[in-house]
Amino acid sequence: MNIAKYRNIGIIAHIDAGKTTLTERILFYTGLSHKIGEVHEGAATMDWMEQEQERGITITSAATTCFWKLDDHDYRINIIDTPGHVDFTIEVERSLRVLDGAIGVFCAVGGVEPQSETVWRQANKYKVPRIAFVNKMDRPGANFYNVLKSIKEKLKIKAIPIQIPYYKNDEFIGIIDLIKEKLILWNNENYGSEYTYHNIPETELNTFLTYKNNMLESLAETSEELMEEFLETLTLSETKINNAIRTCTIKNEILVVLCGTAFKNKGVQLLLDAIIKYLPSPEDIINEKGFTLDKVTNLEAESFIALAFKITSDPFVGTLTYIRVYTGCLNIGDVIYNSTKEQKERISRLLLMHANTREEVKSIKPGDIVAVVGLKDTSTGDTLCALNKKVVLEKILFPESVISIAIEPYTKTDQEKMILGLRKLANEDPSLKISTDPESSQTIISGMGELHLEIIVDRLKREYGVSTKTGAPRVKYRETITKSIEHEGKYIKQSGGRGQYGHVVLKVEPMNPGDGFIFENKIVGGSIPKEFIPAVKKGILEKIQHGVLAGYPMVDIKVILLNGSFHEVDSSEMAFKNAASRAFKEATIKAHLILLEPIMLINVTTPNDYLGEIIGDLNKKRGIIQDVMDIISGKDIKAKVPLSEMFGYSTIIRSISQGRASYSMELDSYSPVPEVNLNTILEKKNMKTDETA
Repeated sequence: MNIAKYRNIGIIAHIDAGKTTLTERILFYTGLSHKIGEVHEGAATMDWMEQEQERGITITSAATTCFWKLDDHDYRINIIDTPGHVDFTIEVERSLRVLDGAIGVFCAVGGVEPQSETVWRQANKYKVPRIAFVNKMDRPGANFYNVLKSIKEKLKIKAIPIQIPYYKNDEFIGIIDLIKEKLILWNNENYGSEYTYHNIPETELNTFLTYKNNMLESLAETSEELMEEFLETLTLSETKINNAIRTCTIKNEILVVLCGTAFKNKGVQLLLDAIIKYLPSPEDIINEKGFTLDKVTNLEAESFIALAFKITSDPFVGTLTYIRVYTGCLNIGDVIYNSTKEQKERISRLLLMHANTREEVKSIKPGDIVAVVGLKDTSTGDTLCALNKKVVLEKILFPESVISIAIEPYTKTDQEKMILGLRKLANEDPSLKISTDPESSQTIISGMGELHLEIIVDRLKREYGVSTKTGAPRVKYRETITKSIEHEGKYIKQSGGRGQYGHVVLKVEPMNPGDGFIFENKIVGGSIPKEFIPAVKKGILEKIQHGVLAGYPMVDIKVILLNGSFHEVDSSEMAFKNAASRAFKEATIKAHLILLEPIMLINVTTPNDYLGEIIGDLNKKRGIIQDVMDIISGKDIKAKVPLSEMFGYSTIIRSISQGRASYSMELDSYSPVPEVNLNTILEKKNMKTDETA
């Protein structure tokens, strides 16, 4: 199939907007599945993990391929269904990195919800063209026009509806197509597989004409040629409308909005048509870091370049590496180059995935999204390329983990099995971190939230047969300084035989949030020989990683090596490492060490009745209310709250609102811990403030 007939798309949305239900209908109408799998019955094809089926949520991104015919041409659609819960945002991040387009799904009742905004920002980061589908139009309280307003206001995009809903006796039964100027009705008796075109009822003509004219005006504004034609004729042809929509969608200048109800089988076929008409093929991508696609005339003839975006463990075939192919072809048995790791890899098998089932293929080409068997050194975000075309693509950016728990097996004999399982899970999920507490020697796992870690513990039991017990959640604090200080450190040891001598003069300076760590060498005149400079940096880095105040990693610090001295015989790498470590520790203590805590951006959606009590509770948690907005279902509260105050909030908000309010949170920033809370944190770490004063 010609690559122009490929569409690589993702489905992104807030939790419960109906992403997976929509995907199930797409699989049904394209003939890939012959029975509709429902999420609420635990039978959705794309939610294949046991935890997904039990909880009715998507946890891991699932890939599949289907085919759709439009205007007598066959098209191939590679789909990735992504999670809506913020704890699994890494799945959305890595999927968007390799996709050419996306469908933003919005609930017709809830509109633009908190996680909708998060995934929209992620898609903006990777400049992914999108179309919107307002789902659940059959629900009580559904309001297409309110959602349209919400999209424009919250997502700051030029949203243009190309359909409007049609109701009869307050029941959603069809769609008015603004481009074809027809009413479309679906046959309810065959799962909506058949639909028919009708004239627009007179009662709907005014609304139709208003939105048709708005659509034409909005599209005419995108080019002088269209504007001239529109001003002369007051209309545009169907072909010109579709071409303008496609051009502007690919440039991310507009967002066309469609509507329907996936669960009631209305509107999905028209969405499939829109995917083909408006979202880009792999040929339409302009720039991919490392090479420029618009200069390539034949993608298949180019050298092989792909990005590994996901790793999973399969009990039958071992490690599966999901890759997106940008240029060139790949065959079973080929040797390729991992330019990120600078390692050669051999291809054992190539698999086309349909959720968790596999279809073996002998070769792949540009635009394909497949799983590869046989890669030993490849991780998420690595570039794979031909041996003669060594390029490195832009890496996938992973969010920082903010919460950790201690974990241990019920039986000591399972310790090794637990560590092995955790390592495999961390290889699959870059937002999962494993470490060892230096004081207690406990194994610590860190992740994006309580649900994320809960799922990890559950997977350890189900997939690796290890039952574990866990400690209370811990916050991942950071340490930093607030003042600039110059300080020297010496390490001198004489105990017979060769001694040890290292002497350094350092300056430590605070930096802006997010700047990390910078080491600058300003030694002139050889007061410290060049071969000892890496040892100085190593001594500082060891302290940076383990902290000075309370054992937490240090951030946003610049260290300048100003001066020092050495001994011809007694100086060594170890001596300079120890001298630098000592100097850095003493300097940071003088530079006013502070503890930083993660501040979460909280979104609470609640009926009006519980607004006061929820705000009062957030205030008690040291929360700062940012905004309270009117939404269809009540109020949307935005607040910034320290993560340490949010443990167990699911239970609290359920109790306050009788189960009617919901919330989501994501990391916003790090902020200094107030003095009143600092002592409590240090005491839990078995430390005292006066030790660092």
